[in-house]
Amino acid sequence: MLLHIDPVLTPQLLFHLADMGHGDSVAVVDANFTSSALAGDRPVIRLPGLSLLRVCQAVLSVLPLDASVKAPISYMQVSDTPNGHYDAVQQEVVDELLARGNTLEHITPVERFAFYERVRACRVIVQSGDLRAYGNFIFSKGVILGPLP
Repeated sequence: MLLHIDPVLTPQLLFHLADMGHGDSVAVVDANFTSSALAGDRPVIRLPGLSLLRVCQAVLSVLPLDASVKAPISYMQVSDTPNGHYDAVQQEVVDELLARGNTLEHITPVERFAFYERVRACRVIVQSGDLRAYGNFIFSKGVILGPLP
């Protein structure tokens, strides 16, 4: 255990998040997501028994979002719904993102099959135990600015 590190963040997950560079992405997905098929040689970190919201909270506790792009957050759009529609599991994460100071302009819907293509470019896939459909987000990592400690 470490001080001030969310216990949901396993050593393996922390390693992969820290290894990501500016502009790299992490996918945080539901339990039904086709992670193994899309991962290729990239790691899949499974956190069974944890909700999508809980996993996103843990990841976002250490991951700065990319401020150099308009929308560093994307989510899998529910089929046949307009932009801006969120189902219940997505709304939980969006509420968390807004509470962290993000705006709706930072969040963009991505059609299901286009989302799969974006996941193929992610450095790591984190699979929650959430059984609700469309619980899939991608976060683009930003930089940590400031003086050296």
